[in-house]
Amino acid sequence: MVGPTRPQFVLFGSSIVQLSFSHGGWGAILSDIYARKADILLRGYFGWNSRRALQVLDQVFPKDAAIQPSLVIAYFGGNDSMGPHPSGLGPHVPLPEYIESMRKIVIHLQSLSEETRIILLSCPPVNEEKIRGNISQFLSELVRTNELCQGYSDACVKLGQEMGVKVVDLFTALQKRDDWMDACFTDGIHLSAEGSKIVVEEILKVIKEADWEPCLHWKSMPTEFAEDSPFDLVAADGKTTLNPSEWTFYREHHWD
Repeated sequence: MVGPTRPQFVLFGSSIVQLSFSHGGWGAILSDIYARKADILLRGYFGWNSRRALQVLDQVFPKDAAIQPSLVIAYFGGNDSMGPHPSGLGPHVPLPEYIESMRKIVIHLQSLSEETRIILLSCPPVNEEKIRGNISQFLSELVRTNELCQGYSDACVKLGQEMGVKVVDLFTALQKRDDWMDACFTDGIHLSAEGSKIVVEEILKVIKEADWEPCLHWKSMPTEFAEDSPFDLVAADGKTTLNPSEWTFYREHHWD
């Protein structure tokens, strides 16, 4: 534990979450945007489905924790939506069970604190052709289609509407870009830097428009240790200093 205590934003989900600090990922971007404002905590688990998430929910989000997260961004569905394997093994979860698992996850998160906010990310599309070309000697054939992805995405969006929880519809958001199949993925499934930028834009839009108190948009949150100091960089006049606490000019992309 280090201080001062900041609001905690927890990213909870499968590989799209675990890899969100790789390839210019959306988790890394959020960490930059919220530098000195909130701590972005990664709880991502490659290959997991909503069943496994339920198994560890109390360990990842204990109800008796002294500090509860201000925001949880949760993503499961991509692995759930995979076609079932004949052996009965694998990550596939039938759609009705997926919906109930996500409902239980949301209920648990809502019970943590009256000020814990939730954003669900729905199942994104995939590049089916690229997936078919990714032949592995170690894995059985991956049955991932956009028809399946859309079904699980729509179910997630509908569940969020029923429960009054914010949802980012990734299936729709990524496809707004004409070249999404080539630009948004590293392997047809996982997000590239360009795909992650879309995720961040959608998350920030939800946070900015949400009627939450306190507001969790980065421009509305206080910056840690932001007071002026004689130890700041000396200005061109040689007599004053410049406080760099709120500088963002170094960012490749300027976020709203």
